[in-house]
Amino acid sequence: MKNILTFCGLFMLTACQQNTTKPTSQGPTAADAKAFLDKVEQTYLKEGEYAARIAWVQANFITDDTVWLGAKSIEKMGALSVKFANEAKQFDQLSLSDDMRRRLNIIKGGLTLAAPDDVEKNAELAQIQAKLEAMYGAGKYCVDGACQSLGQLSRTIAESRDHEQLLEAWQGWRTVSPQMRDQYQRMVELANEGARELGFADTGAMWRAGYDMPASEFPVELDRLWTQVKPLYDSLQCHVRTKLSEHYGEEIMGDDGMIPAHLLGNMWAQDWTAVYDLVKPESAGSTIDVTALLAKHDYDAQKMVKTAEGFFTSLGLDPLPETFWQRSLFTKPEDRDVVCHASAWNIDNEEDIRIKMCIKEDYEDFVTIHHELGHNFYQRAYKDKSILYRNGANDGFHEAIGDTVALSITPKYLKDIGLIDAIPASSNDLGMLMQKALEKIAFVPFGLMIDQWRWKVFNGEISPAEYNAGWWQLRNQYQGVKAPVERTEADFDPGAKYHIPGNTPYTRYFLAHILQFQFHRELCEAAGFEGDLHRCSIYNNQAAGEKLIKVLEMGAEKPWQDAMEVIANSRDMDATAVLDYFAPLKTWLDEQNQGRACGW
Repeated sequence: MKNILTFCGLFMLTACQQNTTKPTSQGPTAADAKAFLDKVEQTYLKEGEYAARIAWVQANFITDDTVWLGAKSIEKMGALSVKFANEAKQFDQLSLSDDMRRRLNIIKGGLTLAAPDDVEKNAELAQIQAKLEAMYGAGKYCVDGACQSLGQLSRTIAESRDHEQLLEAWQGWRTVSPQMRDQYQRMVELANEGARELGFADTGAMWRAGYDMPASEFPVELDRLWTQVKPLYDSLQCHVRTKLSEHYGEEIMGDDGMIPAHLLGNMWAQDWTAVYDLVKPESAGSTIDVTALLAKHDYDAQKMVKTAEGFFTSLGLDPLPETFWQRSLFTKPEDRDVVCHASAWNIDNEEDIRIKMCIKEDYEDFVTIHHELGHNFYQRAYKDKSILYRNGANDGFHEAIGDTVALSITPKYLKDIGLIDAIPASSNDLGMLMQKALEKIAFVPFGLMIDQWRWKVFNGEISPAEYNAGWWQLRNQYQGVKAPVERTEADFDPGAKYHIPGNTPYTRYFLAHILQFQFHRELCEAAGFEGDLHRCSIYNNQAAGEKLIKVLEMGAEKPWQDAMEVIANSRDMDATAVLDYFAPLKTWLDEQNQGRACGW
């Protein structure tokens, strides 16, 4: 799930044309600052679409030539984005309007990777970025000439209950990443050099500076939110471990309280829904099999996307443009390698919005499509703002919007769109909540630890000689999940997760998993909903839609706290909505865990 090619998704990484604005000999003035901002915005508007189309072609046609083109585009625009960021510093001491100061800060602080101000090093960094993404996209596990893709290996992880099959698939995918290690190490060195040239201690410090609050306070805020959710996660982990132990035996599970990563139904153990049948409440009754219903009602990839579009238009948003249907990638081509990781694209920062997915006709992708369209509708809602403001209030907002909509995929929604005839009784809710917790709550510590690892890599706390050990130490600490077999520094398990070679900051996903429940609670209140929060759907509710649209149209023009106040009637992020949503399940889990040895 990825929002790509909005201004901060591409252009802060890849600016487009050299700025030639020169301050006066007496020093820069407010007029110089305005001229600089005008020039930067014109550059992004003029050159952005070309770079976006190159990136689109590279992701959809992975060849040596497209990798070369992508590297050249990143190289050219990366150098200029750093140049713009450095030029913006000359206006730091001026008294400027809040709007001008905010736009200058976005130019300085919105990069994902800062290339050094050196032609050769910038070219090297661009080549590494393109190579790493291509390595991941073309990765396969091969034995005696028979190769399996990530999709095939992931199906084994999700569907098999044979320990040996699971272990082979888990280890097999991790054969694609060791060759990334040296490239990744060099990328860190170059990116840190670029970040220091911009005045940051390292790349992690640069990332943390983009949240409308002191960078030193941001990790404290993350810890506060995690502390709110951790008791629920601990209860879930204890129950799941107990049930998996009953199925696989203590010989495979071990006695340390942790869960072997290959047994949780997901290649990265970030989503545990595939093991629902092993851990579900016995009294839960049957849950709705959305995958079977999609097949029954002849849903193909395009119909799934059309249905998700209908959710957004029911809230008062305009339908997607015709170009979306002509230019998006919905299914995996048979004749070439593509990056199948689901992503939403904004090609021209106006109307050319697309998704790129290898859609499977199942419940998981049905939800993912709603998420990705959340990015697209957000992208179009702020298209009339300054190009510098064409982004989410913070990166967590962009991820949270689609997830908030997906929380409304309730039995009522399924009935409203004709997939079911009647809404099941509340006696089935416990099973639904368990499924949702296996998806959402299981993810929370994973969403937090990815950037905890990268920040420690960037600042040197985790040295290159400890990349893999540091990765597993954090996974043990936060998730209570462990490697199923011994791992060494000959491995590079972080590289088996797309966002590491793809250089996508990950804290946004942690924030999204907090914000979506907070947004959902407030939108349900605006919709006049009364009852258990997990039963609310805002589908076809204009009052909720008006509130949501107001936030989407703000883009990044104001601090995220202002946008939060609009949608949540509070300037603070708050995880209590997570606890409200899962309250019945937490009560049940605590009852089940009585007498069990919980913790790790």
